[in-house]
Amino acid sequence: MAKLKIGVIGTGSIAKHRHLVEYAGNDNVEIVAVCDINQSRVEEVGASFGVAKTYTDFNELLKEDLDAVSVCTPNYLHAPISIAALNAGKHVLCEKPMATSEEEANQMIEAAQKSGKTLMIGHNQRFVKSHQLAKEWIESGKLGKVYSFRTAFGHPGPETWSAEGKDSWFFKKDQAFIGAMGDLGVHKTDLIRYILGEEIVEVAAMVETSAKKNADVDDNAVLILKTQSGIVGTLAASWSYNGTEDNSTVIYAENGVLRLEDDETFSVVFHKSDRTKEELNLGQIQSNDEGGQVTSGVIDHFVESILTGNSPLITGEEGKKSLQVILGAIQSNESKQIVKL
Repeated sequence: MAKLKIGVIGTGSIAKHRHLVEYAGNDNVEIVAVCDINQSRVEEVGASFGVAKTYTDFNELLKEDLDAVSVCTPNYLHAPISIAALNAGKHVLCEKPMATSEEEANQMIEAAQKSGKTLMIGHNQRFVKSHQLAKEWIESGKLGKVYSFRTAFGHPGPETWSAEGKDSWFFKKDQAFIGAMGDLGVHKTDLIRYILGEEIVEVAAMVETSAKKNADVDDNAVLILKTQSGIVGTLAASWSYNGTEDNSTVIYAENGVLRLEDDETFSVVFHKSDRTKEELNLGQIQSNDEGGQVTSGVIDHFVESILTGNSPLITGEEGKKSLQVILGAIQSNESKQIVKL
């Protein structure tokens, strides 16, 4: 079987540590071309991954005979580049948040529908084994009725991860659109929707820029969320968790408390209402820490979706629903009101 021909647009850290590495490890693909406005960077990355064709203009890359592209650019370019790629007949894997507005998200979905090509959004939290197990346990009734939750995603900030360090586009509103909420919070809105199997219908938010002097976007956000059935919980996204990363989720339910990625040894800890405990080690969650770049599952799922013709787990429609929660949080913070979604 011929290999899928892949192009990667944007060669910063997410491309180097996730997309390119995982494409290189997939036997069903060939990385044909890479693109970045930074010529020296794209040439260096191309050489390190054995990719001969390098571009500084994504429009030129899209003229290549490619089956699919990954869009790994600053947030404000996600929609225009994804739409251009879909219109050029390429399948698209776009990093999160998928867009900077609901209108952009709709345009991406429409472009995918018209082209008949796959549009997938890179929400990797759905592929974490502990999260998949939690979803199964909730669906099976093992936890009983779910009452509440708390979920958090925080680390010291993009300067420890981004290719540009403290000068990263992550801190610039005209390129990033939003800060920690878009970088980390949207992952958790998608996760909560996935685990609980419900849509979020109300959001209240407090958002601050308190830790990063060089930022004009949020670096700390706390959201209160309510689902269709009345489950309420909190979501925290932060670029000021210094010392260690927090990527935990806790589900409070009728039959006990389920802790996910909240223990150094066990990825799942279920404190049952009868005072017994169930502990499982299902493997390490991906992180930005040294050695934390384990396979996310996103690339393999994207490739499989193209090859089988099956719809991916995170379609454009799914990405839009997770984005809408963040857009609602922005509105809530500005109006100081609870926002209905």
